[in-house]
Amino acid sequence: MGGSDQWGNIINGVELGRRVADKHLFGLTTPLLTTASGAKMGKTADGAVWLNEGSLSTYDYWQYWRNTEDADVGKFLRLFTELPIAEIERLEALEGAEINEAKKVLADAATALCRGPEAALQARATAETTFEQGGAGDSLPSIDVARAELEAGIGVLNIFTRAGLSASNGEARRLVQGGGAKINDQAISDVHATVSLSNVNAEGFIKLSSGKKRHALVRPV
Repeated sequence: MGGSDQWGNIINGVELGRRVADKHLFGLTTPLLTTASGAKMGKTADGAVWLNEGSLSTYDYWQYWRNTEDADVGKFLRLFTELPIAEIERLEALEGAEINEAKKVLADAATALCRGPEAALQARATAETTFEQGGAGDSLPSIDVARAELEAGIGVLNIFTRAGLSASNGEARRLVQGGGAKINDQAISDVHATVSLSNVNAEGFIKLSSGKKRHALVRPV
C-alpha cells in the first residue's frame, strides 16, 4: 500500500470516529523504520518478525537481532533497548569481529524486553551451542514426527518445508540444489533423498540446517 493510500485511510478513520463518537480524534504516525541497506524493519524473506512466541520462536527472534547489519547496531540499541547511552556509544564504536559482541548484547536486551530475561539467556546459549560448539541447543525450533512416518521415509523437500526452513517444496528444492541444505551438519545434494529413522542421531533427533544461520530439529514421537 502506497503512502498516499495510508494517509487516506488514517484520515477517513479519524473522520469516521469523529462522526460516530462525536469527539475530536487524532491520528498518530511515525516514520517507516528501515535498515541501513534500505530494507523495511521486521520483514524478511520468510515474512514478518513476530513478537509472540506462537508465531516466532524465541531463538529465531534472538537471531533476528543478532544478524543486524553492522551499520545498524547503534541505531537499534537506541531504539529497541534500555541500555545507558554511554554503553551504547561504547558498543557501536567496536569494529571488526568485536562488533559481533555488540550484536549479541543487542539481541540479549531486545529479546529480554519482549520474551523475558530467562528466555533471552536460553536463546543465546542455544546459539552459542549451535554455532560455536557445533551442537544443537534445546531452544532450536523443532517439530514432532511420528516414528512410523520416519520409518517409511519422508522426502527431504517435504521435511524441510514442514520444519519451517523453506516456504514451499520448490524453495526447498532450490536450497538443496544450491548446496545450502544439511542434515546433521552434512550437506545434501539429492532432491530425491529421504529422511528416516536412520538419520536420528545419538541425542534422539535429526538436525536440519538451511545455510549457516537457520536450523530446526525433527524429533520422532
